[in-house]
Amino acid sequence: MKYVLFDVDGTLIDAVANQRLVWRTWAQRYGLDPDEVHQVALRTRPMETFARVAPDRDPQECLAALHELEDDDVRSGVYSAYDGASELLSALRPGAWALVTSNYEHRVRGRFARTGLPVPEVLVDAAAVEEGKPSPVPYLRAAARLGAAPEDCLVIEDAPSGVRAGLDAGMTVWGVNAPVAVDGVHRHYGSLRAAVRDILAFASGSLSGEPEVYPGDGLPGQWIPLGLDEAVP
Repeated sequence: MKYVLFDVDGTLIDAVANQRLVWRTWAQRYGLDPDEVHQVALRTRPMETFARVAPDRDPQECLAALHELEDDDVRSGVYSAYDGASELLSALRPGAWALVTSNYEHRVRGRFARTGLPVPEVLVDAAAVEEGKPSPVPYLRAAARLGAAPEDCLVIEDAPSGVRAGLDAGMTVWGVNAPVAVDGVHRHYGSLRAAVRDILAFASGSLSGEPEVYPGDGLPGQWIPLGLDEAVP
């Protein structure tokens, strides 16, 4: 049996603009440069971000302010699911997929409710583990809760930290929603939509997760099979 483990923000939910706005508002509250803060936040977890950009402030106070802004965004922010997300999640067998996120469960459920996406039985959030991505712990925790061996799991990610987490967990990792492949991914798709058919094929056991094909230089979703010269969809 095969299993699929999804990252959330940037993979299933388009929340890039929301995250930028939240960090911009947070930075302005503390008199910091919004662009600089956002660049640090893209690469680190919140507590690490605070230590870098506001070392003289109480990190718990900084975290409380960030949580307040993020919860407001769940209630009033404008965002959407990526094309193909609803079709993909609805087609997967119950008990064979999970969400693995650095966010918190109540925010994920709020966003999924607003975008009409189904929530699986297994959801591993920031509160469920002591070590977040790029540690493999979150993905290993999800696999354990599903009763899955790591080698039977496919990770769908958009960010370097998540890709590293999946690889270190011993899982197959495919990248989506980026113009350039993240280092280490076994396959890269320019969009989630382009990956839907292959993800469902992997889940059904009819497609290997091995890197049989590599991304071409054309449109998202084009591929150059090993040993061949022409791109195929």
